[in-house]
Formats: sequence, structure tokens, C-alpha cells
Amino acid sequence: MEIDVVQWSSAEQSQGREPKQNGKPHFYDKLIVESFEEAPLHVVVFTYMAYGIGTLFGYLRDFLRNWGIEKCNAAVERKEQKDFVPLYQDFENFYTRNLYMRIRDNWNRPICSAPGPLFDVMERVSDDYNWTFRFTGRIIKDVINMGSYNFLGLADKYDESMKTIKDVLEVYGTGVASTRHEMGTLDKHKELEDLVAKFLNVEAAMVFGMGFATNSMNIPALVGKGCLILSDELNHTSLVLGARLSGATIRVFKHNNTQSLEKLLRDAVIYGQPRTRRAWKKILILVEGTYSMEGSIVHLPQILALKKKYKAYLYIDEAHSIGAVGPTGRGVTEFFGLDPHEVDVLMGTFTKSFGASGGYIAGRKDLVDYLRVHSHSAVYATSMSPPIAEQIIRSLKFIMGLDGTTQGLQRVQQLAKNTRYFRQRLQEMGFIIYGNENASVVPLLLYMPGKVAAFARHMLQEKKIGVVVVGFPATPLAEARARFCVSASHTREMLDTVLEALDETGDLLRLKYSRHKKSARPELYDETSFELED
Repeated sequence: MEIDVVQWSSAEQSQGREPKQNGKPHFYDKLIVESFEEAPLHVVVFTYMAYGIGTLFGYLRDFLRNWGIEKCNAAVERKEQKDFVPLYQDFENFYTRNLYMRIRDNWNRPICSAPGPLFDVMERVSDDYNWTFRFTGRIIKDVINMGSYNFLGLADKYDESMKTIKDVLEVYGTGVASTRHEMGTLDKHKELEDLVAKFLNVEAAMVFGMGFATNSMNIPALVGKGCLILSDELNHTSLVLGARLSGATIRVFKHNNTQSLEKLLRDAVIYGQPRTRRAWKKILILVEGTYSMEGSIVHLPQILALKKKYKAYLYIDEAHSIGAVGPTGRGVTEFFGLDPHEVDVLMGTFTKSFGASGGYIAGRKDLVDYLRVHSHSAVYATSMSPPIAEQIIRSLKFIMGLDGTTQGLQRVQQLAKNTRYFRQRLQEMGFIIYGNENASVVPLLLYMPGKVAAFARHMLQEKKIGVVVVGFPATPLAEARARFCVSASHTREMLDTVLEALDETGDLLRLKYSRHKKSARPELYDETSFELED
């Protein structure tokens, strides 16, 4: 089933004030459409049957391994340690050992070129059903890259514009070999932080060397015991880990469902902490700008209204939206025409749109100053490499037009055009795709585990198209999918080549499940039921 989530954000979020972006009033007055169409019943039944049959054969194979009839290639306890407490939890690896291993050749493919719109893949084969691989020595040339988060095409081969990075490498070296607190803060870090703050139109920013750690190490510095975290059910693992490490109480609300969120907020304010009924020290709402597995965009105007109503704090992870969403690539606040100062913590990474690595936290100056002292990443993690900092500076100046050209803005606009074109064509072909029409992450639902493997292999071997397929546990068991990442560097001819191949492959593997019937998806958008599942 499918739902169109409609928002007139200018009416819902103004509350007597004109939203402003970079000092200019801006209203997002378009219909925001997000589709989540359910598969036909027979597809769901066959999907669960496939996993059931695979599980039964997995138990049979484990039985044969236990009796020595079949060789066990997985990690096992040594005989000398048979009286020890087990180091490996055998059953926890059941899925990996018996299902994932059979289709493991579709992941971890070795790339041997820059991840531009085309890349080269090293061919490998397995002689033991994917337990080990060997290289054939053959290179698969000019594979169309539909899997990299290279949204603006800035992760590409060397050209003259990258000379500044080469110069920084020669002057500063490859790394600082120290933390920010000790001897690891360079003028390049300061320059980058000032530029990030200017780009986001906030008071201050702090950069970190690893995107994942930006979430997992900074959330514990912001909240702790006696605090409450309200987390979207589809948040990234880095957010989930950071929330768990904080020691705060965690409650999950249904994806993008503001009614579910409001019920949790209301209960938190009314009832307070369990047992003592004291008020929560802080209430922090964790959401993402663009959700990397669903391709949906956060319903920011409504969530901001709830944050103000219940005096909570809002933390937005813009890993997949910064640089890729909004008229000038400034993320979801610009997309909705909202003032970025209304968001308490703006987080993002440089690993996608900027063609580099690392992450940032931005917001008020007092927030950033607090994290400079208390962040675990600042205290224990090595500083960002100077050449990487220069690459991010170069990318930011390119996007902001500070390089004297409008090419950065043109790439942001080209990405939006490519995204809408690619999504529209897939829907016309009859595929079920998830998410927002403006999200550059495009999930195409495959469902059955056998088709996941067949799809990826066919696209690479027969069509020379590199795709990313995703299944359980990264997705629900019955919602395996291919995840396409559209880039501004994709030409219309490339996209047409991919779409033609998808059309043919969809017919070959019977993947065109869409019935184009609009209805509700209760687990995500049921507006009358606010209860969460246990």
C-alpha cells in the first residue's frame, strides 16, 4: 500500500513568524510526497517461505557440521578451550553462516579506481561457496556507479582544482598524530570550522575525524542518566549506539509519525521519570535529515513545533541531506525554509556530498564550546588529517560559490533533476520504491532473498552496473532492497542506460510489484493509533 504524506509547511510552522534562511524569507509551499507501497500478499508469503526453507536447510547443515560430515569454515572454539566459557556465540552467527554466506559475493566488492560516475571493479571468484575468494586478475572496466554516496560528484579523479590539497599534504603531512586537546588543532581545522558555521548559518561548528564517532561519541556528552532520548525507529546505528552509551532512557517513536512522538513527549512531561516521577533533566529528540534506508525526509516543521511545545531539544543527523537537499544544498532546514537556529544540534558528515571523511556538530557557540571540552572524540580521537580538511574546505567553497564560479550550485540543481527523473521513471516502470521524491537515496524493493543475489549479480556481470543490495538485519526481514544513490555527475545517458537495464532485469526477475494503489501504511503513518509495539 502507498501513502502520500502531504505537508503545507508554511502554514503549519510559521506560528506568527516568517521562516528565514540566510536572512531571507522563504516558504516551502509544495506538496511533499512520500510513498511506501506494500507488496502484494503472494510476494510477502513467498518471501517468508524462502527464509523459512533457508532456515530449515541451515539447521540441517549445522547438524552435518556438528557430526563432521560437512566441513565447518566458521569460527569455532579450539579443543583446548572446551571447558572455557564460549568466546563465540554460535547461534548468533546462524544467519551469517547459512544464509548471508551464500550470497556474500554481492558485498565488499574491491574497487580499484576513484568512485566517480564510472569505476573499475576487480573480478573475484570463490571455490568454496563464498567462504573465501580469489582474484582472477581481470578488471571490469567502466562500471556505472549507482552505489556511492558521491551525491555532488566531488569524489573523483585528480584534477587541477585539487592542487591545494596536494600543497597542504606537502606542508602539513598526512596526519597530526595527536588529539584536538593536546597538539592536534591546526589552523586548517579552525578555517574549516568557521567555513562550516558560515555555510550552515549558525554561530559555531566543530569538526571530527570520523562521521560515525561524531554521533556515537558526542551524544553521551550531551545527555546522561536522568535524561530521556526519543529516537526515530529508523535512525542510523551511530545514533542508536550514541544513545545507548549515554546511559539515558531511550524510547522509540514510529518513523516520521508526529502523533507517536507527541504521545511520548506528553507522557514524559506528565509522568516524568519511572518510579521517582521526577521531571526529566533533558528530553532530546533524535532524527535524521534523510533516512538512508527508506529515502524519506524528516517532517521537520511538525517536529520543531512539538519541540517548542514540550520544551525539548532537537538533534538532527544530516549525513545524507547536507549538500544534497535544499536549493543550495544546506540541508533540511533550507529545504523547509526554516531558521537553522531553531535546531539545537545540527550534525552532519563529510563522507557523502563533500567527497572526504569526518563529521561536524554545529549550533550555538556555547554548545560547541561545551563539546570542545567534554566530547570523547576531542579528548581521545586523533585530529582530522590536514589534506582531508583542505578537501572539505575546497568542496564547501565550491558549493558556496566562493571559488568564483556557479558550478557548485549547478551541481546541487543537477542532483535534484537527476533524482526526480530517476524516481519518476522507476515508478512508471512499475517498481516499488520508497521515500521522498527529493531524496537522492532511492530504495527499490526486491523482497525475496534469492532475487537479491540474482539482481546484484545480473546487474554487474551482464549490464556492468554496480548496485548496492541490502537485506536483513539492516532492513526488516521481508523488505530486502536495492539502494541506488543518484549523483550530480550522472549524465542523462548514464541514467537511461541504468533504467533500461532495470526495466529488462525487472521483467526477467519479476520485480515489478507496484499496483499503484494508494492507501495507508499503519505502522508508519496511522494518525489514530499512538501506541507503540512492545
